[in-house]
Amino acid sequence: MQRVRLSSQQTPVHKLGDSQITLSPKFRLAVSQPSLLSPSLDYELSLHGEPLIPGLPDDVAFNCLLRLPIESHSACRVVCKRWHLLLGNKERFFTRRKELGFKDPWLYVFAFHKCTGKIQWQVLDLTHFSWHSIPAMPCKDKVCPHGFRCASIPRDGTLFVCGGMVSDVDCPLDLVLKYEMQKNRWTVMNQMIAARSFFASGVIDGMVYVAGGNSTELFELDSAEVLDPMKGIWRRVSSMGTNMASYDAAVLDGKLLVTEGWLWPFYVSPRGQVYDPRTDTWENMAVGLREGWTGSSVVVYGRLFVVSELERMKLKVYDADYDTWEAIEGPPLPEQICKPFAVNACDYKIYIVGRNLHVAVGHISKLKQKCSSENKWTFSVKWYLVDPPDRLSDLTPSSSQILFA
Repeated sequence: MQRVRLSSQQTPVHKLGDSQITLSPKFRLAVSQPSLLSPSLDYELSLHGEPLIPGLPDDVAFNCLLRLPIESHSACRVVCKRWHLLLGNKERFFTRRKELGFKDPWLYVFAFHKCTGKIQWQVLDLTHFSWHSIPAMPCKDKVCPHGFRCASIPRDGTLFVCGGMVSDVDCPLDLVLKYEMQKNRWTVMNQMIAARSFFASGVIDGMVYVAGGNSTELFELDSAEVLDPMKGIWRRVSSMGTNMASYDAAVLDGKLLVTEGWLWPFYVSPRGQVYDPRTDTWENMAVGLREGWTGSSVVVYGRLFVVSELERMKLKVYDADYDTWEAIEGPPLPEQICKPFAVNACDYKIYIVGRNLHVAVGHISKLKQKCSSENKWTFSVKWYLVDPPDRLSDLTPSSSQILFA
C-alpha cells in the first residue's frame, strides 16, 4: 500500500451566490458578493512586452500555465503582471482549460466538522493529489449534513446539492444549489416540488432524479421528481408505490436503483425499488440485489460494486445474471479509512473518503475467467492511501462527487 503526503497550502476563496431567494422559512441564505470579470482583462492579457515564459511563444506558454495545480497559483501570481491576471481569475482559467480539452478528474468532498457541525467542500486534485477549497455554499443555518443529497454531471463540471434538513428543528428542505466549476460559484435554483431529506438521487442522461425520503411531517415519501438542469424546471415522475427513505442509490444500465439498506440487528429485510425513466415505471428490486446491498455503492465497468460495512469493509460486486454478490480479490480497505465514508469512481478507480479525509484509491482490475465457457469476469483491487494535510483532520465526509476540469 502506497501513501502520499499532501501539502496543506491553499488559495483564498470568495463566497458567491444569490442571496435574494428564500426557499424555506427555516432556511436562510448567506449574504455574499458576486464576482465580476474585469472589463480590461482581455486587453491586459494581450499586451505586447515581456513573454509569458521567456523563449516560448505565448500560445505555448499559455498552454503550459493552464496545467499549473491550483495550490501553486498564489505563488505564481507574483511572477509578473500577466501571470497575476491569468491565475487571479478562476473563471477565465477554467474556461480556457475546457476550451483546450483538459479532462482532469477532481474529487469534490462534502464534509462537516465533527465538533461544530459546520459544512464545507474540500477538493482533491486527482492529478497532483493536492487539496484546495471552493466557496462555501450560501447558507448559514446549522444543517444535518447526512440529510442532503448530492449529484453531479462530471463532464459539464457541475454539481447539485438538494434537500437536506435544518438540524435543530428536524425540518426537511426543498433547497437546490448548483456549483459550476468554470465559474467557481454557487447559484440557487428552483426548489424541489417536495421538501425532503435522506432520499435517493442520481443523474441519468443529464437529468437529476430524486425519490423518496422524509417529508416535512417526518413521514417517508413515495414521490419522485426530475430536474432538467438546462431549463431549471422540476417535474413529477411516477411514484415508487412504497414510502421509503434511502440508504443508498446508484445509476446502473440507465436505471435508478434505490435501497433503504440493512439496519442492525437484522429485524426486517430491506426494501428496494428500480426506476426506468424510459417507461416512467418502478419495479421491485431483485431479492439478491437488495439483501446483499450492505454498504456504499459505485458503478465500475458497468457493474455495481459495494464497499461492505459488514464484511471487514471489503469490496463485492453484483452479478445480475445470477442475482448474487461475489467478493473481490484483494485486501480490505486501509485501516485509516473509518466510517462514515463516501464513495465515488472514475476511470476504473474507486475513491473512498473516510473520517479526517483520508482517501483510499482502489485500482480495479478485470480479468476473464480462463476455465469458464461463459462470458464470466473476475475482479481484483489494489489500494493506496492518500493522507490529508493536518488542517483537514477534524472533517468527516458526507458525500463525494467527481468533476472534470
